[in-house]
Amino acid sequence: MNARGLVLFPGAGSNAQHSALIAIEQAVAPLPTLRVDFPYRLAGKKFPDKAPVLIECVKSAVREFAKQLQCETEQLVIGGRSMGGRMCTMAASDEIDPLKVLGVACIGYPLHPPKKPDQLRTAHFGNLHNPLLFISGARDEFGTPEELALAWKLLPNQPTVHMIEKGRHELRDADVQVALLVTQWLQNL
Repeated sequence: MNARGLVLFPGAGSNAQHSALIAIEQAVAPLPTLRVDFPYRLAGKKFPDKAPVLIECVKSAVREFAKQLQCETEQLVIGGRSMGGRMCTMAASDEIDPLKVLGVACIGYPLHPPKKPDQLRTAHFGNLHNPLLFISGARDEFGTPEELALAWKLLPNQPTVHMIEKGRHELRDADVQVALLVTQWLQNL
């Protein structure tokens, strides 16, 4: 495994104690892992800040963790559930100040809001040159397998993709499977 560490971010309705993030941390041990809460969660707010604030949180947390581990950010993998994974892709593809990382793992990437397939969250995909992992539920209301397959064609490089059969967006009861898939992907970076 080439990664020196892993930084994980939760989805909009959760926090760093999400069971999937904990399962991933346990599965990749002894790899140093940092689970990060976004500022709005720490402030007790229900709704997320705007993307620039969240992206800056990702960049700041990853850069600080790299300092703690005495390594470069390019030696770290980042990722998260839903919005957390999306913010990681946006930080890594930032046109002005891209966060240079070894790879990005997205669990339940929110391709579009439920029932709004015309509001795609892919404008930044063309700038994503990192190795990418996407784990999604085959019945995810934020992006069907067919919609996701079309979106992945916008990426410069082919991502690693795993569909959890019968899984919806929350991937309920799939934490162990998700953690295993992330671990296997990390070992091949």
